[in-house]
Amino acid sequence: MNPAPLRIGLSARLLHQPPPELGFRNKTLQYLEQSIAHWVMSHGALALMLPTLGYDAEVSRRKVSVHHYVELLDGLVLQGGADVSPNSYGQQPLRPEWQGDPVRDRYEMELLEGFLAKGKPVLGICRGAQLLNVAFGGTLIQDIPTQRADSRDHVDPLLYDKLHHEVRFEQDARLAEVYEGRPGGLVTSIHHQAVDRLGADLVVEARSTEDGVIEAIRARGSGFVAGVQWHPEFHAGVPGLLSGTPLMEAFLDAARAAR
Repeated sequence: MNPAPLRIGLSARLLHQPPPELGFRNKTLQYLEQSIAHWVMSHGALALMLPTLGYDAEVSRRKVSVHHYVELLDGLVLQGGADVSPNSYGQQPLRPEWQGDPVRDRYEMELLEGFLAKGKPVLGICRGAQLLNVAFGGTLIQDIPTQRADSRDHVDPLLYDKLHHEVRFEQDARLAEVYEGRPGGLVTSIHHQAVDRLGADLVVEARSTEDGVIEAIRARGSGFVAGVQWHPEFHAGVPGLLSGTPLMEAFLDAARAAR
């Protein structure tokens, strides 16, 4: 008899002010992007989106809590999306458009704390990697072009996931083991923010080869708690890009081990 598939929770993206044409006036939408769900599912695991449980929600937290989700699930993926709010790491936004989403920050940090407490694996993608750094006490570069004038372009609204650059794995990085000794690879680049001060008990796993911007991090210790700045879920079927398969397989292996 085959074991039951792993159950992987995906944090929800939040749309607080949906466009009128969607027909949800004054409502908040919670959603996930298809590629990240398919990335999980293509490796034989179930992908389950986790709705927020805000303190103003119409849900009694005594009846449904993060604890229930953590007990049910085998691992957590923090998907990309809106900026992490500078308020979440003790700063003020340098521009109004960089104020981020503090509601989502609180929700994902609570999820993260729950999974960490149970020793279950966590994988952060893009914003998810940044959220991981902030949750561990780190800070972010609010805008790479503004605060790192000598950096390459890390985001292009027109190219979107067609903007690529090389990353190199740090010496002794676990990513080098996951990718069987490869020194790095070509990845997508869809971010204007990045890790600034590294959080406590985190180590750098990869950097952009051209400007040294941090592209991957992980928590110290034997557990799987890691984040990558690129979008492995967008790499499927694109020749030359670093495959997302080894990373997802390593994450799911950790989830099986923690079951």
